[in-house]
Amino acid sequence: MPLTAPSASFLASHAGILVFLVMCVGFLVMNLVIWAVIRPSRFSEEKLTTYECGENPTGSAWVQFNIRFYVFALIFIIFDVEAVFLLPWAVVFRRLGEEQGLLPFMEGLVFIGILVVALTYVWRKGDLEWVRAEDRV
Repeated sequence: MPLTAPSASFLASHAGILVFLVMCVGFLVMNLVIWAVIRPSRFSEEKLTTYECGENPTGSAWVQFNIRFYVFALIFIIFDVEAVFLLPWAVVFRRLGEEQGLLPFMEGLVFIGILVVALTYVWRKGDLEWVRAEDRV
């Protein structure tokens, strides 16, 4: 199928999108240029140091953290995302049930079941504990 040039009506109907994009980019560039011109630029040694919540930085930045912090954060994110999927399902559940019968209910149960299995696995593995039993010795 050979490529053809867009028609004039197509271009006219999409000209608003192009104008909008050009205006957005122009607005951003204009603001960046204005800010670069009017901002104060007084660099000092203190301003160039690493900011650590008001504390003076000491030691190396290459400190090893316990992997448990990352695992705990990932588990939190996974179970937090479940709410993002369950809330819309719960909001339209009645309408879905009227249209499709028990299928939406069973799909919700399967999803919740998978989450319960995952939570049980994480719990039995001990990843929900800040201090594990083998680390207490």
